[in-house]
Amino acid sequence: MNNMDSVPTLTVLEQSQVSPPPATTCLQSLPLSFFDILWLIFRDPVHTLFFYDLPITKTQFTQTIVPNLKQSLSITLQHFFPFVGKLTIFPTSTRKPEIRYVEGDSVKVTFTECNLDFNDLTGNHPRKCDKFYHLIPLLGCATKFSDGDCITMPVFSVQVTLFPNYGISIGMTNHHSLGDASTRFCFLKAWTSIAQFGSDDWFLANGTLPVYDRLAKYAKLDESYLKYAKVETFNEGYQLPRLSGPSDLVRATFILARTTINGLKQLVSTQLPTLEYVSSFIVACAYIWNCVASIHNDESMLFCFPVNCRSRMDPPVATTYFGNCVMPCMTLARTSILNEKEGFLTAAKLIGENLYKMLTNKDGVVSHLGPIENWLLDDGLPMRFMGVAGTPKLKFYDLDFGFGKPIKHEAISTDYSGSISINACRESNQDLEIGVCLSATDMGVFVRNFNAGLESYI
Repeated sequence: MNNMDSVPTLTVLEQSQVSPPPATTCLQSLPLSFFDILWLIFRDPVHTLFFYDLPITKTQFTQTIVPNLKQSLSITLQHFFPFVGKLTIFPTSTRKPEIRYVEGDSVKVTFTECNLDFNDLTGNHPRKCDKFYHLIPLLGCATKFSDGDCITMPVFSVQVTLFPNYGISIGMTNHHSLGDASTRFCFLKAWTSIAQFGSDDWFLANGTLPVYDRLAKYAKLDESYLKYAKVETFNEGYQLPRLSGPSDLVRATFILARTTINGLKQLVSTQLPTLEYVSSFIVACAYIWNCVASIHNDESMLFCFPVNCRSRMDPPVATTYFGNCVMPCMTLARTSILNEKEGFLTAAKLIGENLYKMLTNKDGVVSHLGPIENWLLDDGLPMRFMGVAGTPKLKFYDLDFGFGKPIKHEAISTDYSGSISINACRESNQDLEIGVCLSATDMGVFVRNFNAGLESYI
């Protein structure tokens, strides 16, 4: 077995630039909507990591896995051209940024070998966060054209890492302006099916092509978000955040089984009979918020999770709409309130009421957001922020490149903000898998709170 206490070493086996087949992409540019422009303001990239149990040698890896992943990615990119394009920002807020593809553009794919302990990394117990940073690729830096016309930067990169005789990991990084979890999932469903079948025949017959039409048009919101993105001076001091170690952060995975979730829902329904909206996702969010809040002193804390707006627009947009099409549902509370005996119920009430209000707003779901100025409190941003990555509705554990489903899925980018991830479990879509990233000391407190709370509530 790999030595988990050894000094991590990473050997680069191959670096490739993968492009779609020549002259296969007809659409060359995709303007950003305000949904996408938001991520020029909040700049944390998205890091996703999948582990696959695949006990092969380096020779088998380089002769079979590497060429198959490169070829299937190339074919996939012809249907998802923005992944291979570059984010292009113009020096004026009168022209929207866009993701632009030029023939010859490519995605950087790195194949590496690592001596980290595969079994340790794929566990649920607390593991040092900085170990995972060896497995995620970086995005290229921004480039400013000499004539000052625009700034461009890559939006997607891949790293595949071999753990000899144990398995592989596939790490992906994307600029958030490229798309949300639904867009990323559609891309991965296409890539995995093409990798399995060796061509895109099956995908074209059974899969779903992305919809690139900019169907959601809100000129005032575009203007507001471009203003706060400061596109005129975007390249001055621009630095894409990057995770690096050493770090005192650890990440752990917690499972809420269906029986436990039903017990929490029953408690909420009994104690809060007038609450209009109670779901598995709400009680999971409320419970984790309650457990995390008790770590902190009396502070204002904003809890925020994304709501997919595709079916909630007026008129609705296609489920395969490419890009970002989510709105944040935000709930603000003092941690002292959430720390009280009924803190879980308080959290469930606040989250449930805000989500119900957002989804039933007669003026439409977008009106809940409004100009970005509306996000700020009188005294600025809250002291604490906690977000949610992922959604149980997208089955990331079904992503099979032809060598089985992943044995572990990690949302590494939650390390930037101490947010959490929530996804359906590998073993059962009815159970929820929750990823938490905290300092080692806070994680110890969280684990005690998590276990004690379930004993108390259920």
